[in-house]
Amino acid sequence: MSFFKILKNAIILFVAVIIVAGIYYSNNLFRLYTAITLYDEDKIVENFLSLPDSFNANRIEPSSTPFSFPEESGELPATFTVNGESFDTESFLTDSGTTGLLVIKDGVIRYENYYRGHAPERLHISWSMGKSFVSALFGIAIDEGYIKSIEEKVTDYVPELVGSGYDEVRIKDVLQMSSGVKFNEDYGDFHSDINRFSRAVAFGSSLDEFAASLEREKQPGTYNHYVSIDTQVLGMVLTRALDVSLTEYLRVKLWEPMGMEFPVYWLKDDFDMELALGGLNVALRDYAKFGWLYLNKGNWQGKQLVPAQWIADSVTPDAPHLMPGENNPASSSSNGYGYQWWIPLGADDEYIAQGIYHQYIYIDPDQNLVVVKNSANHRYNERQHNWSAKHYAMFRAVSDFYR
Repeated sequence: MSFFKILKNAIILFVAVIIVAGIYYSNNLFRLYTAITLYDEDKIVENFLSLPDSFNANRIEPSSTPFSFPEESGELPATFTVNGESFDTESFLTDSGTTGLLVIKDGVIRYENYYRGHAPERLHISWSMGKSFVSALFGIAIDEGYIKSIEEKVTDYVPELVGSGYDEVRIKDVLQMSSGVKFNEDYGDFHSDINRFSRAVAFGSSLDEFAASLEREKQPGTYNHYVSIDTQVLGMVLTRALDVSLTEYLRVKLWEPMGMEFPVYWLKDDFDMELALGGLNVALRDYAKFGWLYLNKGNWQGKQLVPAQWIADSVTPDAPHLMPGENNPASSSSNGYGYQWWIPLGADDEYIAQGIYHQYIYIDPDQNLVVVKNSANHRYNERQHNWSAKHYAMFRAVSDFYR
């Protein structure tokens, strides 16, 4: 055989291998591209509204008996104040990349607006607001006897975590983001653990294996350090205890009985494990229903869906390292923390589910008020803007406005 014929055959073989590899890895490459460009200014809004198009996901259909809140025309306060400085509300909504905002007062939608392509029927990524949904499922599972106590160890249910940073860690410490596991949650750092995790999801890697790879840094139950993988571990415990998927448990226990109007997609890995730490894709009004459920202590139209005591415990910091306060030496945040819920600095009875890039469910029980905000702010990591303090101040101004 001549040299040129050998070369020709080699080139044909090489091209064939490239084509086959491209077909085989096309999904992973597409997911990786989405992950790398997820927060780009020209893509972030549509990405946040369409992640199930790029990643694996389980779907839950809308409830067979959909519920809609009554509506009454209302508006927002024109301004709000942070440390004596006044800010224009509409300008802030624009600056913070708002895509949806909804206010419920006394069981009535008083304000609802969508921006930048969001709409009532479109689903928006929860990010870490989804952690609070997982907490609700955990409380239900304990009430139903699938999990005996939060004093048990996560390794009692997930033996794959033996030898990892989660070895012998109490469920309660994981619920309270006090696992002691070493983790860098900085979304602005390309090499951070959370961004490594995102790329692992894009490549289809096992979320369980990622959790088992983490190491211990501090004594569990002594320091409040936000570790998103803590919630992934809670999801692992639930799936082992329930022997059904998180998606199915959510459908049966909350989505169907609460009359959710729209479907939900829960992102998952290639091994059918949901992204428990923040992979829900939900419509704005259905996020609001979840907030209203919590405001009413887990009771939905006369039926107790989540134990009232679980909700009370979930929003009550019970140790020094969990208390809100400036310069708490045992916490990485000035805000307090419960069972996957935030208690903002200066709170009376308010508490918040929140996710990166400004996703919020703000609950003010004594004012009978819930505010839900979806956002896609490409400037999220520009911390000089003091985004969190401004959001909390705006929510409180809305509460005062409807007082």
